[in-house]
Amino acid sequence: MPETTAQILERVGLIPVLRARNAGQAHAVVQAMMAGGVSVVEVTMTLPNAVEVLRELKEEYGSKLLLGSGTVTTAQQAEATIEAGAEFVVSPSLHLDVIAATKAAGKLSVPGGLTPTEVITAWNAGADYVKIFPCSAVGGASYLRALLAPFPQLKLIPTGGVTLQTAEGFLKAGARALGVGSDLVDLAAIDHGTPETITAAARAYLKLVAQVRENARSSTL
Repeated sequence: MPETTAQILERVGLIPVLRARNAGQAHAVVQAMMAGGVSVVEVTMTLPNAVEVLRELKEEYGSKLLLGSGTVTTAQQAEATIEAGAEFVVSPSLHLDVIAATKAAGKLSVPGGLTPTEVITAWNAGADYVKIFPCSAVGGASYLRALLAPFPQLKLIPTGGVTLQTAEGFLKAGARALGVGSDLVDLAAIDHGTPETITAAARAYLKLVAQVRENARSSTL
């Protein structure tokens, strides 16, 4: 039986946030990440012709790559990106119409929230996960842990300030996956002709996620 979108997201444990400046750069980043084993990417609406780039990536990689759309703030954007191949829809903020449009299309909804009120409102509106953004600006892993204390049922994805140095803390605090920006999606590496930097970072992140989870399993035995 094929994995669900949620199962893939949690297994990989990473959502690389792709804010490329053009389609060529976007394709190069995805190729480099996939060479390192990361098979999930969030294509943000800040990317020029983002919907077309999503469509191109879907045609190129098919089921090998789990595609999401990011920085989605209207129901129309959600619908357009889903039609182009997005299986999950991410927002930096809370937009109830985006959640509704995403769920109506049968896709995974990941709205943004920061305060307890925003987070629980998103969850009660049907969010599958809530993106805590900008997480590092308000305390990082300790803030995530504090949110989960009264709301243990929440599935949270911290974004903003996630690096190889902070990732372990976020995972131990209860993150279901990590939204990762420039620490993995290194546009300068593409510009400088060193995509292997991204490939190495992808491998390092996957190794870290696996190690933290293994340690957690061992400690509960």
